[in-house]
Amino acid sequence: MDLLTFLPFIVLIGAMFLMTRSAKKKQAAAAQMRNDMQPGTGVRTIGGMYATVKEVHDDTVLLEVAPGVHAFYAKNAIGAVLDDAEYNRIVHGDDPELDTEGTVVPDDASSLTGDAEVAKIDLGKDDADDDAGPEDAPAKDVKDAKDAKDEGKTDGEADTK
Repeated sequence: MDLLTFLPFIVLIGAMFLMTRSAKKKQAAAAQMRNDMQPGTGVRTIGGMYATVKEVHDDTVLLEVAPGVHAFYAKNAIGAVLDDAEYNRIVHGDDPELDTEGTVVPDDASSLTGDAEVAKIDLGKDDADDDAGPEDAPAKDVKDAKDAKDEGKTDGEADTK
């Protein structure tokens, strides 16, 4: 047989080998991360709940999900082991980068424009809209005529000839 005949099969087998190899590396890294857990470490479960590790057993972990509330989880249910800074930022809202003491936020944009006087715009209804002029009357008559024509129809009837 010709080598070109077997080339697609060889490429397919090579791709499958590379995909399984990367998946095995990810699984090994996740297992290593779970084995490195220590009491006091912040974790995120695969369900998205954040907790603190209290005890580590062979296949289970005791987590403190709230002050005084403890729960046992399987080690496989731990999605990520977080460092202290990230855990405190997510759970307690501690973020040193967002220290807003001394920052002044203006109530409106007028202080940003530099103009001393700001023109007021009235967004209320104008009195001129209440007085419909004669140019609006023909449009209203056309609409009334169309509504009167459509009133005689029932469902399913159309204007076909």
